[in-house]
Amino acid sequence: MIDAALIKECADPSLKPAIVEQFVMAAGSADPLAVTVKSGGRLILGPKAASAEEAMAIVRQYAGQAVVRVGLTQFPAGVGVKEPADLKPDLVDACQNLRKGTAMFAKVLRIVAKWYGNPTSKDVLPQIFEDALYAWKTGEFEGLSVFQAEDPGGALANQRKPRDEESKADTVDTWAPLPTEGEPSDEKKTGTAGIRVDLSRIGGQQ
Repeated sequence: MIDAALIKECADPSLKPAIVEQFVMAAGSADPLAVTVKSGGRLILGPKAASAEEAMAIVRQYAGQAVVRVGLTQFPAGVGVKEPADLKPDLVDACQNLRKGTAMFAKVLRIVAKWYGNPTSKDVLPQIFEDALYAWKTGEFEGLSVFQAEDPGGALANQRKPRDEESKADTVDTWAPLPTEGEPSDEKKTGTAGIRVDLSRIGGQQ
């Protein structure tokens, strides 16, 4: 269970604490120094990092050659970084990793919600959340490379806990509508083979 104080201090404010908790439990790690390396879809087992320095050494060793995920949110190391040497130790800092990871996941949620047409029905939220989790783990959604894609923007307000079906009198069970540009299906056309190849090269696709 992730610490509530850590969520309050470090998580992206656009996500409710319950959503952050669900995200970290489903896609992250309890260990801030956790480094997961996959190559060709296979997990590469190595020594467990005992310090931030060791964790970053593992990250730099494999970044650019394999899919490397780091820290509490299993953030995709290498996104937006051209050289392994440019990777910063804040990847294995619990607060910084949570901040970067939840901000990126919020963007993925907005991408998925836009594809669905930004529905306001509470019944669609669990599916959007599940699709966003899958996109986080694979780096793709409907052919779009989500880590490199442009953020559609907008608020993800009034989220419910994805699997919480209990109605609460003080909760508005809708998402704030997000601004749309074009039809949601346009997202499908955005991803190209070139983007996917580049994404795998920097370690954002499983």
